[in-house]
Amino acid sequence: MLKDVETLAAALAGEAQANSRWRRAECINLIPSEQPCSAYIDALVTADPAGRYNEHIGATCYYKGTSFIMEVEERLKEALRKFFDCTRIEPRVISGQMANDTVYDAFKAFRSGKAGGQRRLISRVLVHDLIRGGHLSAQPMGALKNYLATDPETGRPAADHFPAEADNPYRIDVAATKELILRARPELLVFGRSVIIETEPVREIAEFVHAEFGADNPGRPLIMYDGAHVLGLLGPAFQSPLAEGADIVTGSTHKTFFGPQRGVILSNIAPGSAFDPFWHLIERRTFPGHVSNHHLGTMLGLLGATYEMLRFRSEYPGQVIANAKAFARALADQGLTIEGDPGNDYTDTHQVLLRTPKGKGEEVATRLEANNVITNPQAFYDDPGFAAASGVRMGTQEMTRCGMRPDDFRELAALLAAIVGGGDGAEDAWREDVTRFRKRFTSMQYCF
Repeated sequence: MLKDVETLAAALAGEAQANSRWRRAECINLIPSEQPCSAYIDALVTADPAGRYNEHIGATCYYKGTSFIMEVEERLKEALRKFFDCTRIEPRVISGQMANDTVYDAFKAFRSGKAGGQRRLISRVLVHDLIRGGHLSAQPMGALKNYLATDPETGRPAADHFPAEADNPYRIDVAATKELILRARPELLVFGRSVIIETEPVREIAEFVHAEFGADNPGRPLIMYDGAHVLGLLGPAFQSPLAEGADIVTGSTHKTFFGPQRGVILSNIAPGSAFDPFWHLIERRTFPGHVSNHHLGTMLGLLGATYEMLRFRSEYPGQVIANAKAFARALADQGLTIEGDPGNDYTDTHQVLLRTPKGKGEEVATRLEANNVITNPQAFYDDPGFAAASGVRMGTQEMTRCGMRPDDFRELAALLAAIVGGGDGAEDAWREDVTRFRKRFTSMQYCF
């Protein structure tokens, strides 16, 4: 039996190496929600802390031998404060979904007050509809499930959806949103989505909320921005939600940010303000609550990744967006249908949204995969559901980091159009062409 296990182990090692070669040397990777780390970060992630424990409340640690990783955590907070221009960081959550769940848990406790007994649920939220690009972590069937009240009139979860502009379903209708806030009185607003090609009107809505309810009123709607997809783009190249009035920003650290897979919670809530107790609840619900040991290897890696982001912050975000605009425009010029505003080159982020024939998103994404172009099928606002997706979602962040520039994405657009056009040829007829193209872009950039 031991010999069989050794054979299986050797085979597994070979298979993993082959898969890595395929994804990193032969495929054009366009999924917007992922990218590999640099070799520098990979080495940090596998250093000794990866197998260790650390649980702490403030400076009180429940394991010994943790002085190094405690110092790393403080340095990570300092580096994240500098990158995001914020004052408060909770870096121990290990995913963006967990970050959101922790905020909801803390907010439920905050609004319940100090009275004893059962904590009340959040009375109402305003979020993006899932079919219009909202993320599962801000849906009643997702992370909000345990925190959101039921609407007494409908018997359904008390969630409203941001209204969209009539001529652009990817942009929030600000005037209609203001009316909805006054009418529905949500306790929590959650900006940000997983299909995101526009900035969010954080400033306009925050100014309205502050004027109507009082900026330091602890009973006013809390403004949250889920920055999972755009965390590495936040700043001058895209938008700065905290500076625009968001109370909380959450995010995943591995999509457009350079880190291993983790999450963060960011804020500028002032000490002593009406929302200060809420921030302390976030810290306490992180531990003990949503995490025990908080994956020290990836925390060490995230510090290194934040150093990389700080070094290349003036170059990388703008290049990602410029590449996305060039890619989207070139795909449209090839005769493909691209979602978004053509007057703005279809996107303000790393994402490019390809519309397929009705319900053919899965089929087109599978054909692209057969030719080593990795994407994901995506349901759009006019689809009946995700099983009948009419789109393909793509992102430029990973291939930007591999050295592609606008002209390269224009060349890729012609290749992708040929694959999508397909005809009666072999399903994988362009696989070798894609591999040859990819072999020009195998060295990671924007890294140490």
